[in-house]
Amino acid sequence: MKSYGQFCPVAKAAELFCERWTPLILRDLGAGASRFSELHRGVPLMSPTLLSRRLKQLEAEGVIETRPSKRGRRKTYHLTPAGAEFLPVVQSLGVWGQRWSRRELVDHEVDLGLLLWALERSVKPDAFGSESAVVRLQFVDQPKGKDIWWLLNQGDTCELCLEDPGFDVKLYLSCTLPDMIYITRGDLALNAAIASDRLEVIGGANARKRLAAWLNLSPIAAIPSQRTADQACR
Repeated sequence: MKSYGQFCPVAKAAELFCERWTPLILRDLGAGASRFSELHRGVPLMSPTLLSRRLKQLEAEGVIETRPSKRGRRKTYHLTPAGAEFLPVVQSLGVWGQRWSRRELVDHEVDLGLLLWALERSVKPDAFGSESAVVRLQFVDQPKGKDIWWLLNQGDTCELCLEDPGFDVKLYLSCTLPDMIYITRGDLALNAAIASDRLEVIGGANARKRLAAWLNLSPIAAIPSQRTADQACR
């Protein structure tokens, strides 16, 4: 951790918070991730070695704490009260990014794994009722083996499946990977995506009505972009 060489509290906090990847780690801890594998899925371009080192640094600074895992010998990671005080800062960054950042995706930002991880963690599994429900998601622009995914909703959990889990499929969704990212970010309204055939939705009428509730988009997604017309893409 590099020092600004100042006693100013802003500088001291920035030394810790502004390290690359740290805001994203705090974002995911605040969203409920606790296992190392979960945290790494949220920062796939960060090496496991660097993530492990950063978690140790955050623990040494009193921002996070570790606890024995209920699943074997591994430990889990949790925000301390000091770490939780960073969450409004993370939220404010998200609001600013939604309002003022560039909206057009570039190739290296179109990340299939990150989108699937985000969907698995953010959807509302019980939106279709108490019975198990499957949403089949097809990305028409992805190669075979990476184009079809199943999201199994049971109780209050959603599980991403690489193969058909064998339950009745409530909804079949089909679109490009960038368009699904635009939808989840709020750049492309769900109804507009369906009306323009950028998102194909097949399923019963009731299940179709519950799609928006199931997606459970972040409140940040509702914040409109303030970039000028020549800067914005959507």
